[in-house]
Amino acid sequence: MAHFAKISEENEVLQVMVVNDPDTTNEEGEEVQSIGQNFLQTHFSWPAHLWIKCSYNTFEGKHRNPDTLEPSADQSKAFRGNYPQIGYTWDSENEIFLAPKIYDSYVKNVSEARWQSPIGDAPELTAEQQSQNDAQTHAWYYQWREVPQEWELLDLNTQ
Repeated sequence: MAHFAKISEENEVLQVMVVNDPDTTNEEGEEVQSIGQNFLQTHFSWPAHLWIKCSYNTFEGKHRNPDTLEPSADQSKAFRGNYPQIGYTWDSENEIFLAPKIYDSYVKNVSEARWQSPIGDAPELTAEQQSQNDAQTHAWYYQWREVPQEWELLDLNTQ
């Protein structure tokens, strides 16, 4: 089975379709994007170039084992950044699908096919904070604050 995202002229994902292998493969049995695109254009009256092949098991630039969701040993199967959903965008320059941008200040991390804060990811919790979370005496987490663009440590149990 092959998966294709239907995108708008503005590169917004409108729909994701599953296409049977015989409708995407050539005479040698190789999956070819253009064959799937032509099939979809014929059957759904949407321009072939607006159907983009995607990978069901790719997330943040890594191919995931479908059973464990852990990164696979074989990363050659990682394809187009993320498995798209309605509302994602297709970045044709980098050939990746991206989730909607959460904060205006976030910047594109192309290698991981995701948005991240301009100062990087949230800090790791300390061993003590994680221990308190595990013991359920606290619920520490970091939340992005757009102004002044910093990560704030909060305890969900005190809110």
